[in-house]
Amino acid sequence: MQTKRLGNSDMHITPIGFGAWAIGGSGWSHAWGAQDDSDSIAAIHRALDLGVNWIDTAAVYGLGHSEEVVARALSGYSGRRSRPYVFTKCSQVWDDRRQVTTVLEASSIRRECEASLRRLRSDVIDLYQIHWPTERSGEIEEAWTTLAELQREGKVRWIGVSNFDVAQLERARRIAPITSLQPPYSLLRRKIEGEVLPYCATHGIGVIAYSPMLSGLLTGAMTRERARNLPPDDWRRRNAEFQEPRLSRNLELVERLRAIGARHGVSPGEVAIAWTLRHPTVTAAIVGGRSAEQVEGVIAAADFRLSEDEVAEIESFFQSHAEAR
Repeated sequence: MQTKRLGNSDMHITPIGFGAWAIGGSGWSHAWGAQDDSDSIAAIHRALDLGVNWIDTAAVYGLGHSEEVVARALSGYSGRRSRPYVFTKCSQVWDDRRQVTTVLEASSIRRECEASLRRLRSDVIDLYQIHWPTERSGEIEEAWTTLAELQREGKVRWIGVSNFDVAQLERARRIAPITSLQPPYSLLRRKIEGEVLPYCATHGIGVIAYSPMLSGLLTGAMTRERARNLPPDDWRRRNAEFQEPRLSRNLELVERLRAIGARHGVSPGEVAIAWTLRHPTVTAAIVGGRSAEQVEGVIAAADFRLSEDEVAEIESFFQSHAEAR
């Protein structure tokens, strides 16, 4: 795979990174249902074998479990590839009742960093990110100052943010350089095109987009029946895109992607990822995988390129639906 430099860092990352959200397993507010750790480890190993060179996780995924699974996968990996970069996130903390809240206090972030280092069995985190901001006065500044201190202390190599808007990015950038932003970006989540992506391009901030297939909706494997029968603890049951009236439109979009992909021997999900990666400001995309087979079903997106005509064909779908409304 070709690689691309991430923001102001010395890291050159592959177009696709392994997303470790779903492998956190069940038992917390944004779980994807039950997950077998052996399947998760096999998925990570397969991604590395196929050339992926970075993994994105977070402390809150599975309330620490995702980070632990990533560590187990890397300790047991005997492939020929070098150790991948490992990215994780802070600011989402949980209590004894497994309730999650956003905390940006310096002391909390330092505790989170130490806990992540232990779970990841590492001396340093390659990219440490604020997972979610808050609007409480001064908290973004306190949190970003703390991440900059952790960087100077050598506990993290590079620092980034997730889910920040332009005003929040500017507040952080006044304190210390931002290596990267992690925003949602897909055919069904395009808000960042207006202000956020131009800001990142202007200021040299790398962009690692999450949910390019909108949490599995655009993979080609989602059906009405499957959406209706998602496990009780799968957070997607609460997502309007998986419910009518949006679900029918979204599944129709998948068929458009399937038709385009069929011309090239790629899946609808790979077309959706390629659409996200086509934007010049997007450095790479985070793509989850719950099994080795799922990884194999998306990996071609790293090298697949949509033509201008195919991009226009996708855009025509949205224009026709806008006119219908």
